[in-house]
Amino acid sequence: MNWQCRENPLAGGAEIHLHEIFERLAGRGHEVTLLCGGWKGAPPTATLGGIETLRVGTRQTFALKVHRYWKEHLNERPFDILVEDINKAPLYTPLWGATAKTVACVPHLFGGTVFQELSLPLATAVWLSERPIPLVYHDVPFQAISESTADDLAARGIPRRHVQVIYPGVSFRHYTPDASRRAPTPTFSYIGRLKKYKGVDLVIRAFAALRRQDAVLEIAGAGDYRGALETLARSLDLGERVRFLGFISEEEKIALLRRSWAVSLASPKEGWGLTNVEAAACGTPVVASDSPGIRESVRDGETGFLVPHGDTGAMATAFGRLAASPATVASMGAKARAFAETFTWERAAEQTEAHLERTIRGRGFK
Repeated sequence: MNWQCRENPLAGGAEIHLHEIFERLAGRGHEVTLLCGGWKGAPPTATLGGIETLRVGTRQTFALKVHRYWKEHLNERPFDILVEDINKAPLYTPLWGATAKTVACVPHLFGGTVFQELSLPLATAVWLSERPIPLVYHDVPFQAISESTADDLAARGIPRRHVQVIYPGVSFRHYTPDASRRAPTPTFSYIGRLKKYKGVDLVIRAFAALRRQDAVLEIAGAGDYRGALETLARSLDLGERVRFLGFISEEEKIALLRRSWAVSLASPKEGWGLTNVEAAACGTPVVASDSPGIRESVRDGETGFLVPHGDTGAMATAFGRLAASPATVASMGAKARAFAETFTWERAAEQTEAHLERTIRGRGFK
């Protein structure tokens, strides 16, 4: 169960993670059914990479409809295991009395960061929805995508031995370096949703502090914070040096990763930072906040630079070190590529399969 499938227009890293792993498991002969939300005009059913995909409701109504749909259509099917992706708000599947054993997969939990994004009533609702997790899921094995997420779960009261860390992979045969495509002048980028909590404003302020007229910052992605970010760029008199690209295709994304001298991410918390590893696979360093999750997808001083979250001066200094030295960009990029090659979706699928099979046999805890 996940709030969305990979075809959803709002799909992100959690959906990529789900499909990269479970399409591989379907290819190994397992029967995989995905129950998720839909969107206006979405077909109610689909087959995606061998996964039977059932859509009920929308992003706004999925949580209200999913329990009834399960009870009426799926509860009697002989599933061996139910995997709940907790990536928006928990669905509390252990309370449903499902016949299958449950595993909770957690990219990351919002915690207090949700108050940086949503209105106070909505943020409070999300924050409160996470509070019962240790009580409702106390006997459930967990999969976390980073040690940071595992530590967060432990701090909330989930026994650490209940949590198996399985790092995501990266399609490093798809994301490949091409030094000939590197921009001739210092070019930095942000790729992701334009949401307040993502800290894109910090990236813009750091870029402004760089004070190099030959440097460019390209921002790719859509979201309701774009207008405020454009206003900020104008107020800093950055002119054409900051370019908002909007939503870009996969081919355009790879081209941007290859031409960038560094990709930047300044959010206060991530489950992992998939774009960081995609950049690494393209031989591009990363400049990012030293935040939970992110610090595991960047090796400070080797594949990029980690700076204290919110310290735009430190981020500007890191930008400057790369802008002043194409050789450093190339050297870090080569190390980044080697780092990315250690994270394969095949490994993640194998570890997931092994953990699920142990859980079915009653040995899901360490």
